[in-house]
Amino acid sequence: MNANTTIDAGGAEIPVLGFGTARMTGDECRRAVETALEVGYRHVDTAQLYDNEDAVGDALAEGDVPREDVFVVTKVDTGNLAHGDVLESTRASLERLGLDAVDLLLIHAPRDHAPLEETLGAMNELQAEGAVDHVGVSNFSVDRLERARELSETPIVTNQVKYHPYHRQDDLLSYCVDEEIVLTAYSPLAEGAVVGDDRLEEIGDRYGKSAAQVALRWLLQQPSVAAIPKASSREHIGANADVFDFELSTDEMETVFELTERSLASRIASKIGLSD
Repeated sequence: MNANTTIDAGGAEIPVLGFGTARMTGDECRRAVETALEVGYRHVDTAQLYDNEDAVGDALAEGDVPREDVFVVTKVDTGNLAHGDVLESTRASLERLGLDAVDLLLIHAPRDHAPLEETLGAMNELQAEGAVDHVGVSNFSVDRLERARELSETPIVTNQVKYHPYHRQDDLLSYCVDEEIVLTAYSPLAEGAVVGDDRLEEIGDRYGKSAAQVALRWLLQQPSVAAIPKASSREHIGANADVFDFELSTDEMETVFELTERSLASRIASKIGLSD
């Protein structure tokens, strides 16, 4: 396995390691994406909500990596889920990105103000005209994901959700594995909370790796899971990609799985005034 390793889902070849760009804009985002491409990332994630599609597009245009080698993902904002708004906003996204098509278009989150059938119908139209290669969803429950699969004329290839050692997605992951859907983990490092975790550091010490690298490795060793860590410095961007030269044992994988239960117990104890 390496950064170019892909998972096949509904005809999409999705690189297991992607580069997240949430909360980065302007030159910071452009430089970070350029660095990620230099390091070896071939999966870049953005969204209309992030206000950085133009910066991502500049990085793609200015880099040396051919367009066809990069799997580009963007997301329809929750305010743009009506049929006409999906079409208009996605075409605007393509203009900002400087692309003729995106590899994957997601619904950023479920909302009730526009019927899911209407949103997916517009996304399928964009596929038919060649502006979008694949479609997926984000922040969907198992039930909503199943409904999306029923309504879309084409495969739902991923559900992008929060998933990290302190926030499990067991039922959703089981469903994704069974149905050959990729679970794309955002906030895979728990927004930095894994750094300094003594249990992750203890595992990492055996391999000369950090707690963050162990957390990413734990995700990528699971079936049907991709991860999109975010970083702005070259050091962290490179470190997040340096997770393919070691493998966690079954016992080590289980130790990380157990962190969710411990974290939950700690939060409950804190709420009722007990020490951990």
